[in-house]
Amino acid sequence: MIYVDNVAGTKPDKRVVDKMIPFYTEKYGNPSAHFYPLGRESFEAIDEARGHVASLINAEKDEIIFTSCGTESNNLAIKGILETDKVKDKKHIVISAIEHFSVQNVCLKLMNEGYKITKIRVDENGKIDLGELEDAITEDTALVSVIYVSPEIGTVQDLQKIGEICRNKGVLFHTDAVAGVGHVPVDVKEVGCDLMSIAGQNFYAPKGSAALYVRDGVKINPIFDGGFQEMGIRSGSENVPAIVGLGEAAKIAKNEMDEYTSKMKKLQKQLWDGLDEMFDFIHFTGDKTDRLPGHVSFWIEYIEGESLLLWYSLKEIYGASGSACSSNIMAEDEDELEASHVLTAVGVPNDICAGSLTFSMSKYNTEEDINKILEVTPEIVNKLCEMSPYYNK
Repeated sequence: MIYVDNVAGTKPDKRVVDKMIPFYTEKYGNPSAHFYPLGRESFEAIDEARGHVASLINAEKDEIIFTSCGTESNNLAIKGILETDKVKDKKHIVISAIEHFSVQNVCLKLMNEGYKITKIRVDENGKIDLGELEDAITEDTALVSVIYVSPEIGTVQDLQKIGEICRNKGVLFHTDAVAGVGHVPVDVKEVGCDLMSIAGQNFYAPKGSAALYVRDGVKINPIFDGGFQEMGIRSGSENVPAIVGLGEAAKIAKNEMDEYTSKMKKLQKQLWDGLDEMFDFIHFTGDKTDRLPGHVSFWIEYIEGESLLLWYSLKEIYGASGSACSSNIMAEDEDELEASHVLTAVGVPNDICAGSLTFSMSKYNTEEDINKILEVTPEIVNKLCEMSPYYNK
């Protein structure tokens, strides 16, 4: 089996799992009950993990709020900030055209509540139009939210420039950094963002482990009611093992970032160059330079992304499709697939693109894995081309 869908979720590092296990079997106290040893042990473990996550992004410990996933972090960031006194009378939000659904759909709901949403265009590589962003911000703008790394096309945005624009305009800035944190260096002080979403499953921590960075001095309200955990912002009994795992993964990511990045870029180049040499009708998506290490995405003329994915799966190669079928989204005509909003935003032509494929490598992948992918690809593509009624033989 060759697993190359790591942008959706990674295999947890064994060191992370080993760190977590005692908090299932021995150290199971409720951290809110820190007046006795068993509870205090959990309380201190959460505090330690908070420090590791903060250190990974150069934040302060009390700027980290633990959540359950990236979607929750995005919801908490956007909904929580809009209910605060600073921006409650402002009814305008600016996002990019390639945001994750957990940002897009929040904004879609907010439109029904009277908010105006402006989507900033991206170029053919997925880079946001900075001039358009600057022009879009008005006195009524409550928040700018721009994704750091697109999981579909791998493009990395220039957060520092976006942050500078937002600071100069006096507007709050949130970034969905779920696909980037743990893979590329992130410094929230340099970026100047006010809120940043993080998810552990993307960098070798368990599913169900995530966080939201909230800059000191930024007020955010809880989006559901309960107790006083996570500084009163995110109530509910903490998932101690998952939090501990997230902290350990953050520590490992910081310590091993250089070595990790070097390996990912090597595998990325091997796969990219190998595919590029095979066909003259393959098209890569995303920025080739400002890109998530280990990420390769492409589409092939007249071949459905889902079909490619299926045939690779039959070879026990597991990637991801960027077509809408993988998201279960249908067009108005139920017999047609809705085009991926990300592919549409970067100008991929709908008439000859039926979905892209994304291969995202992990530290567990090898050169042999990439060689195997390259070995089976011509057979798969040629077979699908023969089956396509549109392919010009």
